[in-house]
Amino acid sequence: GWANNLVLVALNSVIVRLLFPLAAVGMADFANGQGWGVLNYYAVSGVAAIVVSVVVMDLVIYLQHVMVHAVPLLWRLHRVHHADLDYDVTTGARFHPLEIILSMLIKFATIILLGPPVLAVVIFEVMLNATAMFNHGNVRLNPAIDRVLRLVLVTPDMHRVHHSVEDDETNSNFGFSLPWWDRLFGTYRDQPRGGHENMIIGIRTFREPGMTSWISGMLVMPFIGKVSGYAINRREWAGSKAVDDEK
Repeated sequence: GWANNLVLVALNSVIVRLLFPLAAVGMADFANGQGWGVLNYYAVSGVAAIVVSVVVMDLVIYLQHVMVHAVPLLWRLHRVHHADLDYDVTTGARFHPLEIILSMLIKFATIILLGPPVLAVVIFEVMLNATAMFNHGNVRLNPAIDRVLRLVLVTPDMHRVHHSVEDDETNSNFGFSLPWWDRLFGTYRDQPRGGHENMIIGIRTFREPGMTSWISGMLVMPFIGKVSGYAINRREWAGSKAVDDEK
């Protein structure tokens, strides 16, 4: 439940603070001081550098999200996020500590290679965390508003499809903040086939509250079961059959 999700959030915060004291903003400041990154090499600055940085970092997050679904070892970590049966705003911060470490390493590498301004990293971090909470919120927008908003921002209904138990639905709508990448790379799905009211949240073979809702279950989840069921090349509809992947 949400209380155990918050425990995991607290644990993640401690790990990040211990292992990565510089954090993303500190790394950006250091990289700029060293003149590292494409933007520094080509002397791109000002508003242009900020816009390019935010868009590129969001693309990296999209690609990272696809990667953790496509690589079985990484899916072991990421399924902690997907196994939440009580989909709400705390789900947006429910990640295994090892996935948090992986995310930070990828973010550091992106900053070193790109050389974004410190302000761009601050803007991106605020945007990413705010939209992660927003699009995992258990809220429904007016359909007309949702249609317009999802042209520029990932909405709760758009991202909720990604948390379906069905292969073809969970392997869609990977974006966190900007919705453009899903449309560009063909991973966009407008609605679940049975509608949101009938869509089942979670992972088929992780339905026990002791495993999905308690901190002890979340921490051991990457180390048990099989992972073949949600590889990125599994885009078919399983229908009413249970996927025998993680038993």
